[in-house]
Amino acid sequence: MADAFTPDGAPGAWALEARGLGKRYGRGWALQDISFRLPAGRICGLVGPNGAGKSTLLGIATRQVQPTGGDLRVFGVPVGDPEVMPKFAFLGQDKPLFKRFTVAETLRMGAELNPGWDMAAAERIVRSGQVPMEARVGTLSGGQRTRVAFALAFGKRPDLLLLDEPMSDLDPLARHDMSTLLMSEAVERGTTVVMSSHMLTELEDMCDYLLVLAGGRIRMAGDADALVPAHALVTGLAADGDPATALAPHTVIECRVQGRQFHALVRKNGPLSGDWVVSEPGLEEVLLAHLRSPDAPPLYTPGARTEAEGSHTS
Repeated sequence: MADAFTPDGAPGAWALEARGLGKRYGRGWALQDISFRLPAGRICGLVGPNGAGKSTLLGIATRQVQPTGGDLRVFGVPVGDPEVMPKFAFLGQDKPLFKRFTVAETLRMGAELNPGWDMAAAERIVRSGQVPMEARVGTLSGGQRTRVAFALAFGKRPDLLLLDEPMSDLDPLARHDMSTLLMSEAVERGTTVVMSSHMLTELEDMCDYLLVLAGGRIRMAGDADALVPAHALVTGLAADGDPATALAPHTVIECRVQGRQFHALVRKNGPLSGDWVVSEPGLEEVLLAHLRSPDAPPLYTPGARTEAEGSHTS
């Protein structure tokens, strides 16, 4: 069984490594030719519109969905190998908990089902939110139930935590509390986190790595600190009415024209010259532009793509 390797040869450095991964349902592809690498220890935002393939990717990573083709490895181990099971924990939007169990009974169930269970950590997460151990799960608030679900996930002591919109049903205060909890626990343990979310501002505050899907394909992958600065917002006049000509040789991701004036998000291929107003975009602006422009070429930061290490793909 081959291990995953960093450029300098250290095994197991990739928490997830996909090569040509695909999943077909009937005549359509939910995922097609997905290839990327996620380094261990990162907090990764999984972004895309409904139907982009996010849940399918998480389903393959958690062994709930069988891929049609390609390969996915978890810390160098093929996802179909039973050795993968102790390495990850999964928490979905529905957070399936037994409503008649008390919180204490729920944690004892976690201990029975997971050989490496960390009861002290699970109880700390519950008690820090003032959740009564004797309360039945069905009587808890949404934020309290989510805290118990996180306690189950972290109590397993996973190397990889996979989250599918786990906080979408929470109010802003509860979301903030859960986000703080997630960050502190992940950093303390060095846990790799992959979190699917539609809340782009939440991802900007929490995530240092991004996987952006649209139409079942990768749009962007890599370090957030490198993906965003690769772009620029440009406003100016196109003398001949054609902004694409004016902006060459830069890659235009999205462009809107009003009269002779254009507003464009571009991927910089060298210095920007011209009588233009140039500013730095935010993460949300970059993500939305790529999601609205499926024909734009995908972008990978160095090391994020499995086929070819090195330079950005344009």
